[in-house]
Amino acid sequence: MSRRCELTGKAVLTGNNVSHAKNRTRRRFLPNLNEVTLASEVLGRSFKFRISAAALRTVDHRGGLDGFMAKAKESELSPAALKVKKDIAKAQASA
Repeated sequence: MSRRCELTGKAVLTGNNVSHAKNRTRRRFLPNLNEVTLASEVLGRSFKFRISAAALRTVDHRGGLDGFMAKAKESELSPAALKVKKDIAKAQASA
């Protein structure tokens, strides 16, 4: 399982640890990923995603999973999240 947010695409970054003597050693900055269950009101079911804490705040800000998926870029979504986005769009179009 990759260390990548399924909704925003946020992934591992690399950089340096810098000591007081300015010695540099490589390090990794890991995203704050959490396993969460998000409910879709349009589809009437829940989905499990591994998303960053920042993505979870964005989902809440946009009014839930349906609102987030309406504005989400398809290039950033994982294949599972992309399928959910298409299902939500199809359900909203028929409703």
